[in-house]
Amino acid sequence: MQKQIEIIKANGERQIFLPAKLHDSLIKARATPVVAENIVLHVEKELKDGMTTKDIYRHAFEILERKLKPVAVRYSLRKAVMDLGPSGFPFEKFVAEIFKAKGFKTQTDIEMLGECVPHEIDVVAWNENKLIIVEAKFHNVLGIKSDLKIALYIKARFDDLADNIFDYGKKRNIDESWLVTNTKFSEQAITYAECKKMTLIGWNYPKKRNLQDLIEDAGLHPITCLRSISGAEKQMLLSAGVVLCKSVEEDPQLAVDVGIHLEKVKEMVKEINLIQ
Repeated sequence: MQKQIEIIKANGERQIFLPAKLHDSLIKARATPVVAENIVLHVEKELKDGMTTKDIYRHAFEILERKLKPVAVRYSLRKAVMDLGPSGFPFEKFVAEIFKAKGFKTQTDIEMLGECVPHEIDVVAWNENKLIIVEAKFHNVLGIKSDLKIALYIKARFDDLADNIFDYGKKRNIDESWLVTNTKFSEQAITYAECKKMTLIGWNYPKKRNLQDLIEDAGLHPITCLRSISGAEKQMLLSAGVVLCKSVEEDPQLAVDVGIHLEKVKEMVKEINLIQ
């Protein structure tokens, strides 16, 4: 029987390495079963007790990039979302784009008056049927979870706003409050939110229609996932409000306007066409 290897998660916890978990993440990024199996076997040969999940991810990514670059980009999606930081504001815009892709109109970073006090709201999304307020909780460290205190805070905010009438498309009350994060939720936060009928969206919660699923289903890859431009060039685009790859695909002049050379922009568009 093969010896079980303990690895260290981003939050410092130790767990047994599960080859199936790595295999499933590669398949989800659209690697073929053969490629995924080969990468898992390669990683297993070099595993040692005490290796971090970050080390394993980096090694798998390097192999995947050599074999299938577009798949490698999708596999690195979680890191790309984290690279939207550190301010968190690009993440708010990114969440708004997810709602737009689902047919909603949106506003970001606005103030709404509650019964007792005004509240800063990250994203407001509305269509004919629903008015939704969203807290976009961004973490730039993988091991950090959105906990019960955050869920309680969002529920208190919703309760203060619940009876007021707002003019978004038509005069109405808020229908739903969402908490969206790029990492995970604590078990207590999930239990409380389910009890109070709050919507939580995290990287892998719920099991279906989580943040990763929403991004991939809508083709909303962040500009930070591209390998053809430097970190400085990504920041130039983010500072100009260009958060999505599809924005550059539809209008390459956006990248030229921030100072990226035309030839580099052409490389960007080629890469975007591969992954969209």
